[in-house]
Parts: sequence; structure tokens; C-alpha cells
Amino acid sequence: MDRQRYLIDTLNQWAYEYYVLDAPTHSDREYDKLYDELREIERETGIVEPDSPTRRVGGEPVKGFERHTHIARLYSLDKAVTEDELAAFFTRVKKADEDAGFTVEYKYDGLTVCLTYENGAFVRASTRGNGIEGEDVTAQVLTIRSFPLKIGYHGTLEVRGEAVIRLSVLEKYNREHPSDALKNARNAAAGAVRNLDPKMTAERGVEILFYDINYMSEDPLPSQAAEKEFLRREGFKTYPFFKVCKTAEEVQDAVDEIEVERRKIDYLTDGAVIKVNETAVRDRMGYTDKFPRWAIAYKFEAEEAETTVREIFWQVGRTGKLTPLAKVDPVELAGATVRRATLNNYGDITRKHVRVGARVLIRRSNEVIPEILGAIDGTMSDTPPAEKPSVCPYCGSQVEEIGANLFCSNRDCPPRVVQKLTHYCTKNAADVEGMSEATIQLLYDKRGLRKFSDFYALTEESFAGLEGFRERKIGNLLSAIEKSKHITLERLLYALGIGQIGRVAARDLAAFGSIEKVAALTYDELVALENIGEVTARGIIAYFSDEENRAEIGRLIAAGVEIEQKQRVTEGVFAGQTVVLTGSLASFSRPEAQKRIEALGGVAASSVTNSTTLVIAGEKAGSKLEKAKKLGIPIIGEEEFLKMLE
Repeated sequence: MDRQRYLIDTLNQWAYEYYVLDAPTHSDREYDKLYDELREIERETGIVEPDSPTRRVGGEPVKGFERHTHIARLYSLDKAVTEDELAAFFTRVKKADEDAGFTVEYKYDGLTVCLTYENGAFVRASTRGNGIEGEDVTAQVLTIRSFPLKIGYHGTLEVRGEAVIRLSVLEKYNREHPSDALKNARNAAAGAVRNLDPKMTAERGVEILFYDINYMSEDPLPSQAAEKEFLRREGFKTYPFFKVCKTAEEVQDAVDEIEVERRKIDYLTDGAVIKVNETAVRDRMGYTDKFPRWAIAYKFEAEEAETTVREIFWQVGRTGKLTPLAKVDPVELAGATVRRATLNNYGDITRKHVRVGARVLIRRSNEVIPEILGAIDGTMSDTPPAEKPSVCPYCGSQVEEIGANLFCSNRDCPPRVVQKLTHYCTKNAADVEGMSEATIQLLYDKRGLRKFSDFYALTEESFAGLEGFRERKIGNLLSAIEKSKHITLERLLYALGIGQIGRVAARDLAAFGSIEKVAALTYDELVALENIGEVTARGIIAYFSDEENRAEIGRLIAAGVEIEQKQRVTEGVFAGQTVVLTGSLASFSRPEAQKRIEALGGVAASSVTNSTTLVIAGEKAGSKLEKAKKLGIPIIGEEEFLKMLE
């Protein structure tokens, strides 16, 4: 086998393992090395094979979409929203064939695409369009790696899938591109594929989940189960959930399972698709003008709804940040009556054209308060746009504009204080069980609760005369407060609500051993940590430079708060070593490996710095490995690490 063919086959296999199986076997560095070699061979010879991975790089923008006629019509699906409508579908199927079986799978919320293959090679991709013809998006789809460029089947083939963007990928994209934040995964996927610039498709991280064969010129398959197996065997990415059912009861069980599990998966879904499994039964049942009679989409309760904005007001959080909220006409959304919806900042209000009287689309994700996606075209009112506040609506203090957000300048602003105290009591912070925001608000109003240390001065008399507080409830609260005096440094750093300090950054800081050492860290030492950037570093320094903050920490300690310190092991094979793990290990999870290092006297750090003495590199090691090489730090692999543990 010549070198070029070997490189193409190897790279395609590695890409299949990474993008389709989600089980990579080689590092990015190994892939890039072979890829660069293949590209050099193609440059020298001028030959680019049809299945070469170099074809997947986004090229120059196209001038416009050409129309493409599908070989076989792509039908949409009829919908059922009640169990009665689903029962009517079962009745129709059983009338056609009493022994017919069914399949059940997720209904993905993305953009339908159809891929065409001839003589084993990918030749074209198009959108569904009107079902008869769609837009040619070959250049865009070529940047997506969840399908093969070459297959074993040599007839003419059309396969159908849903172009989607994982929810985690969308979240990362919006975090990295705040000025170009995307509303939801469905619109993001559709916009990426139906974009004249293929590089945009590649940048957004689109993938395709395949579920159907639309046309097969030779040897058509007898069932959808056989089609699904064909797709998997040929290297198309499919979602693991696929149920073959014999009865309506089994179908309902599968639908119920999807309804529960869909909130946990990394894709946007809005229902379940039920189809007749056998091709022969499908042929007998046929089609209406719009839908196949042998398939139906069961739609769950809406995750999006339309309503009208009645008021826009501002909420102050524990950092002083002002967040706009809208009071809306009550609307049912995912089983709850929604009366309020949130926006990110003032720029969000103007960008989404939200104003009093506007008809808006709201969406409920994992948040308690749904988010406004934007005003619906043609529903704008004559009401003037919302004004940007210049003073805090709660305390009247001057508002500071930092980046895209507004902040109340008054650290003693009442809602800001209540939110800080509430955060201190949360589970991952001081964990004062039973101390709700409502209770804290009452204590703020009636008993002068203002500081964290004030919790530890509360007694039974503090609750006397407060409505709803009986002996048992008071006893439980005081017991929880007493218990919270024993706290780890990691949890305390998180509980204090320092700037941008989340749980991960708090853990990294706690590795320094004491709050005094954390307070003494310099800017350079802070930004050297993996999970702390420039803004967070400045926030930490500002916090510990503040006299009142230092005094409050002193008051907590005086009140009996004990900051638990880990007893570091000083003997073992890693004694005196500061060790950084990078990449993935086959033998241990990263937390387990870090525990092993610490149990043998070492310090498990998260970032490579001048104080790092050893780096353990697993599969897909990245920038930490490169930095260690530049600094001349000793590097070992997993095999040598295991020998040291022995």
C-alpha cells in the first residue's frame, strides 16, 4: 500500500474513533503529524483522493446556494401531542398489519440534511427544503467529521440526518464569542450549515446524527433496525438510544424514558419519533400529501412559548451586578406557569428589541427563570425602549458600567447583602441547611443581619416573635450554623463570594494551604494558575487588600469558625515534588491520580509553573506538556507513573 493511501485510511479511522465513536485512540499531536505529511504529499503530487481528510477543511465563502432535487422526496412527520392521538396512530398501523413492529428514537431539534453517495463516494449534501428540492450545502457539510467520505455500499444512496450542535459546545462557543452569542442550539446549527462561509460551519462545531435511509438503489433493507445497523457499520454517527418495540405499551415505555432522559443528554430534543419498523408494512401504508402514514412525532410539552412583556425591572446580585428581568403575561411552559423571564444585560435588551408591550419568545432550559430569546417580528409596541439605569433602583447609589454589565457601587446595598449571605449558606459553601433566602431576608429586616459573622451570633432569642419559627425549626437552624463552623479552606474561599471565584478556582487556591498564603499571592502567581485569569486575579487581590474583608475573616475566626487544613503527607516517592497531570490516563481518573500523588508526599497542582518539578503526560496531552518542555521540567508517561506508585 502506498504511503498516501496509508495516511488517508489511518487518519479516517482515527477521525471515526474520535468523532463517531467518541473513543479516541491517538493524540491530536499524532493526528496532526500524519495530516501534515499527507498534505505535503498532495501538494507535491497534485492528487487529492475523494476520501482524503484534507477535503474537510472549510474553503472560501460560496456566492450562493444552488438548488438540488432529491432522488426521493423527504417527507416531514405528522405530530401527536396527546396520548389519544398516539393511540389513533397505533390503530391505523394495526389495521394495516396486526403484527407490525415499531421503532422509537429521539426527535432532534436541528436542521435536516440529506447526503448522497454514488459508487461508494460522498458526492453531495443538501437541506430538506420543501422535501422535493433543497439547498446544496456540500461545502459546509464537508467541514463536519461525523460521516464517512467513502463507504462500502456502491449503489446510489441518500441518507438523512439532523445537523446539531451539542449544548456543551454551544455554551463554550457563547462563552468564547460573547458579542456573537447564539440563542439556542437549533438556530445555531441551522445558521452554521445554511451559511455561505464554510469556515463558520467548522468553527461552530456542528455534527450530524444519522437516522434514516431516504433512497437505496440496490438491495433495499427490510426494516429500520437493519437501516440503523447499516448506518453504524458504514461509519455514520448515530445516537445510541434506539428501541424496537412490538406493542403500544412498549412504545409508551420508550417514549416515557425519552421524556425523562432528554433533559440529561447533550443535545436539544423536543420529542420522540415512532415509526413502523418493517419496510413492507410501510409500503402498504403509503403517504399522505405531506406525511408518511407509518411514522409520527410525539411532541413533549413546549420548552418555548410566546408572551407579552408588561414591565422591565432590575435585580441586584451578590456582586452588585444589575440583571434585567421582565414581568410577562402568565404563560404555561414545560409544566409551569411563567410570570418572569430574564435577560443578560442592557445590551441584551437592545439586541433582542425587548420593550414593554412587545411580544417575545421565551425559553426554559435548566434555569428556574426562563430566558427571553427575542421580540417576535411585527409585534413591537409604541412604548419607548427601556432606559439604562444610572443609579441603583434599590439604594440610589451610582451605577458603574464594567464591560457589558452594570454594577451597584454600594457594597451595603440591601439586595446585594442578602444575596451574599444566601450564597454563604449554600450547599457547596458553608452549607447552613435550612437557611433560605426568605429567612435571611427576614433576619436582615428584623434582626440586623448584615455580615457572615452575624450568623454565629444568632441565638434562640434572635428568632423570638418571628412568624413561622417554632422551637424545632429554630433548633435545627442553630445546629446547622454551629456545624458550619467546621469548614475546609476550599469551601470558605467559595463561600466568601470573592469576585469570580467559583468552586474550581477555590480548589486551586486551597492547595496553597492557608487563607494567609492565599491572601499573600501576587498577580503573577495567580494568573499562572490554570483556572484563574487576569480579571479574577485582580479581583482576588482587591478582595484581600480591602480592610473590611480582612476584618470580617478575623471576625469569623473569632466566632469559632475553624478552617480545616489537610495534613500533608511528607514521606513517599513524590515527597517534595510539585506534580502536574496533563492528558487522560487509562488507569485512573485525574482526581484519583492526584490523590495517589498526595498520599505519597507530593503536591498535585493544576498548572505548570516554575515551581513544578514533574509532569505526568497521558493521552491527548496539550499545552501543559508543551510548556513543561520549554521550561525543561522532567516529563514521564503513564507507565513510569504506575511504576512509581508501586
